[in-house]
Amino acid sequence: MRATTIHAPFDLRVEDVPDPVVQDPADVVLRVLRACVCGSDLWAYRGESARQPGQRIGHEFLGVVEEAGAGVRGFRRGDLVVAPFVWSDGTCAYCAEGLQTSCPRGGFWGSVGSDGGQGEAVRVPFADGTLVKLPAEAASDDRLLTALLALSDVLGTGHHAALGAGVRAGSTVAVVGDGAVGLCGVLAAKRLGAERIIALGRHTARTDIARAFGATDVVAERGEAAEAAVRELTGGQGAHGVIEAVGTEQSMRTAVAVARDGGSIGYVGVPHGSGTGLDLSVMFNRNIALRGGVAPVRAYIPELLPDVLDGTVDPSPVFDLTVGLDGVPDGYRAMDERTALKVLVKP
Repeated sequence: MRATTIHAPFDLRVEDVPDPVVQDPADVVLRVLRACVCGSDLWAYRGESARQPGQRIGHEFLGVVEEAGAGVRGFRRGDLVVAPFVWSDGTCAYCAEGLQTSCPRGGFWGSVGSDGGQGEAVRVPFADGTLVKLPAEAASDDRLLTALLALSDVLGTGHHAALGAGVRAGSTVAVVGDGAVGLCGVLAAKRLGAERIIALGRHTARTDIARAFGATDVVAERGEAAEAAVRELTGGQGAHGVIEAVGTEQSMRTAVAVARDGGSIGYVGVPHGSGTGLDLSVMFNRNIALRGGVAPVRAYIPELLPDVLDGTVDPSPVFDLTVGLDGVPDGYRAMDERTALKVLVKP
């Protein structure tokens, strides 16, 4: 089969690799129908997170079961399924608690020795604990299939951030970051009943999506100017909840600064480029809570799936460029140059 591999910074290749096979009775082999490029993939692309030459890449995908191991109980050949961005055994204490990202036998797609999602097929370990079945008819609905792909990461990650931020009915929420996760954070805040949603971003194409997703206000400034703008919009108090979807030191400082005293920050931006860190005394004195991390999207898919299926929530507009498998390197380049928000891959 063919799959995307990374060899060095800015050196992605679509190459012939061995076909995946069932190696354990709990495995399935999945034919990929849709995959995509994540903003966090760009850190490997830019050389800011280490990868071995030839390592697979990509962690968001859905597809059709081609083969199931003898121990698989929940799936059979032909089932349409979505894969969370980590696999998990579904039986450990962490999985039972809904924290599948801490499963001792779990792992990330594209890690050394595993398949990546940006290819024609993937071997899925612990299929019964990892995959979620989708309605078969969705395979013939291109828009719906694209929306369902967001369940593999960005929609659940935005939801995780909204929960960490304590979003509730009638609250005011600020969203720091206008990437796909931040925009899905807007969707999640709207779904949870936020009355006012302030999106921080300066790219009109993205803030237009934010408004369509439910943002009531847009702040294009950065740094202290952004802080002042949010304060002005909130009568000087700040937001009850803040979604931090970037991961830099500056974005986290902005999140703290725009939070209301007694408010909460839900942080899901993959940390990078942090230097001196945060002044915890500021958070202590203002009673600001901080909660987030790697989103256990497997725990959220059953809750979010019905809303995606009936159109109540439609994250598909975050995908603004579509490529075939051969176009994946160009897709990375477009996201790196910010000419694309999120790239959809149709193998």
